[in-house]
Amino acid sequence: MIASLATKVRLLLAIAGLMLVLQLANSLSGYSLNQWGLVPRQPSALAGILLSPWLHGSWGHLLGNLMGLAILGGLLLLRCRRDFWLASGAIVLGSGLLVWLLGRPGIHVGASGWLFGLWALLLGRAWFHRQLTDLLLAALVLFFYGGWIFGLLPSQPGISFEYHLAGALCGGLYAAFGPRPGITGRQRQQPD
Repeated sequence: MIASLATKVRLLLAIAGLMLVLQLANSLSGYSLNQWGLVPRQPSALAGILLSPWLHGSWGHLLGNLMGLAILGGLLLLRCRRDFWLASGAIVLGSGLLVWLLGRPGIHVGASGWLFGLWALLLGRAWFHRQLTDLLLAALVLFFYGGWIFGLLPSQPGISFEYHLAGALCGGLYAAFGPRPGITGRQRQQPD
């Protein structure tokens, strides 16, 4: 159990470390790496679907996202790493594609779509699965991050509410239709 917890903490530290190294390189280059961010409806910017969550507009932007990623990612990792990777992949790809298709013009960077996806996933599992663990995790998420509901609305220029909304949509869809952690394929196929 301790070894498993240490592995999960190392995973979050590796993600945070990679983001910090990229931010350092980005800030030292005058934020030239942000050219790899997501630009809606530009075929040349399709790579931004995968790259934009790793790039940030400032140190404050990154540090704000790292705290949320550590907490929400940590809560999701309480189940298993596979669940974290599958959910994160679905959220990053899905929200990036939605922003690429529907977002406002401009460069969209930051991990907030990923974070809003994790937020909605943790809340959505309580709604869809109604397991005690999911309900307790959702209560924690609501207590600490309930105000994020307002991040789904356009509020300030320069903040991609589209990424917030797309991430939350993808996280909610993953909660509803994605694999249930701890349930094997054989158990899923048997009637209740």
